[in-house]
Amino acid sequence: MNELLNDKLENLPSLPGIYQFLNEKGKVIYIGKAKNLKNRVRSYFHKCIDTPKTEILVSKIEDLQIIVTNSEIEALVLENNLIKELKPRYNVLLKDDKSFPYIRVTNELFPQIFPTRNIIKDGSRYFGPYTDVKNMRSSLRLITKIFRIRSCKFDITQDAIEKKKIKICLDYHIKKCEGPCEGLVNAERYNSMVNQAVKVFRGKGDELLDELKKLMLEASSRLEFEKAAELRDRLEQLQVYTSKQRVVSADMEDRDIISAAFEGKDVSATILNIRSGKLVGKRQLTLSAEVNESAANIYSAVLKFYYDEFVEVPKEIIIEFEPEDSDALLEWLNSRAVRKTSFTIPQRQSEAKSLLVMCKQNAILALKEIQLQKMKKEGNIPYVLSALQRDLRLKKLPRLIECFDNSNIQGSDAVASMVVFEDGKPKKSLYRKFIIKTVEGPDDFASMREIIRRRYSRVVEDKLRFPDLIMVDGGKGQLSSAVEILDELKIKNYEIIGLAKRLEEIFIPGNSEAQSIPKTSSSLKLLQHIRDEAHRFAITFHRERRSKRTFLTELTEIKGIGEKVAQKLLTGLGSLEAVKKASEEELLKIVGKAKAKLIFDFYDV
Repeated sequence: MNELLNDKLENLPSLPGIYQFLNEKGKVIYIGKAKNLKNRVRSYFHKCIDTPKTEILVSKIEDLQIIVTNSEIEALVLENNLIKELKPRYNVLLKDDKSFPYIRVTNELFPQIFPTRNIIKDGSRYFGPYTDVKNMRSSLRLITKIFRIRSCKFDITQDAIEKKKIKICLDYHIKKCEGPCEGLVNAERYNSMVNQAVKVFRGKGDELLDELKKLMLEASSRLEFEKAAELRDRLEQLQVYTSKQRVVSADMEDRDIISAAFEGKDVSATILNIRSGKLVGKRQLTLSAEVNESAANIYSAVLKFYYDEFVEVPKEIIIEFEPEDSDALLEWLNSRAVRKTSFTIPQRQSEAKSLLVMCKQNAILALKEIQLQKMKKEGNIPYVLSALQRDLRLKKLPRLIECFDNSNIQGSDAVASMVVFEDGKPKKSLYRKFIIKTVEGPDDFASMREIIRRRYSRVVEDKLRFPDLIMVDGGKGQLSSAVEILDELKIKNYEIIGLAKRLEEIFIPGNSEAQSIPKTSSSLKLLQHIRDEAHRFAITFHRERRSKRTFLTELTEIKGIGEKVAQKLLTGLGSLEAVKKASEEELLKIVGKAKAKLIFDFYDV
């Protein structure tokens, strides 16, 4: 730590605010907020650092800047704005900030309604952001048609109407607009239609339907049949629109469901908007985070990026993990919410849990799409291999992986298997079976030494392709046995790991402590899949051997029948049961007259 930084740390105030860490080039690499700047900032420089990301971050800090605020909420807002502006290297960042459109309702005498990507703080109302632009535009076209909102961009003022500066256009004649430009509709009636459209944007379609029904009946009772017919047509069109919205919640409450899927530096967050019990929208955010970023940090970033000043805050936010600084976030959200909001983290099976599972599936699909696009850019190499290379710190991409497993019952019929995965997929033509020949009794370590010696002696002699990663099913003992033989064969620059079943721990040569990969990582799932496939292959082979030995033993108990004859019978007829049921003539064709009679008489009881 340099002297300047040390002096700043010694003189930090115990006040709320934000802090910025700078690197040697004076560039901001991290921005954070704190309720107490002195305690929070100094905690980064304690000896016990809990994550690799924090360790790397601290090693690059050369300077520090702070901004004191009046409250933690002010600090949170300022932190969020600065992160969006400066995009620091070690913060969770929104990849596609400014790329999503909003629906804007302008602040005019006769408001316009149209999509925009530019936020102008002039009193206009904004709804969104919308990630599905195509659906947004089709919905907007339908709603502006139902409510006859003007499509022109003219500045329609009372003065312009009185002086007849603007003429009605085709939209008026085809009944898509009521002609505010010539004063054919007054501002009160026009703004009533705008407010009805706004209710649809806010997911209050059912509430609006009830309102329109009431207005229609009132018009009818006053004998205003033309107006009643117009309201009826609007009602029917709106019913078609709202019927497409799926009812997902029985209590008809307003809530947002938020779930994020993340791996490596990629984060995909899905937000499902439920209004009056209906699913009215889905938003998708793509973010960038540091490797092994905590779920609490990621969810905190998603909430900050999504709930900007133009996004409606619902009564309840269902979320998978409690975000970092959840109390401050809730206070900030409640400062903007119409009704007090709360976080819900469902634990048991419930309606909320089901909605969260649905949301998670959407987030995972979006993350897979991100990874697929990356894979295409990298030459169709599965993303999981890059993740595995990163998590195991391998020198090169593990495109060819060989995995070994033993199988025996108290040492009997000991066998082993080798499965091969190429580019993350099983290559069954390269699978191999081993019958353990030199080991007596149940000795997994000795069995592992035998199969590793046999396999890689052959690889060296025949100059076969050497795997990018060798994997053994087991812990330190199996791994040490394999390493011993590879060193004995003078094989250099190999990569090998052991995967223990109990806690899914990974063992690496030269490291006495087990390593762990995050349970959500696709690289761990790939290792588990390979291990399970090796185990399945070994177990299947072991059962075949044991069954064959059982059948052979029963046949060789017949006086005059040896192992070769027994094997011949099983091969010819397929099973012991078939041998038992065979006629003397069928047996004669395989083993001759004398032995056929012995076998037939043995089973003919």
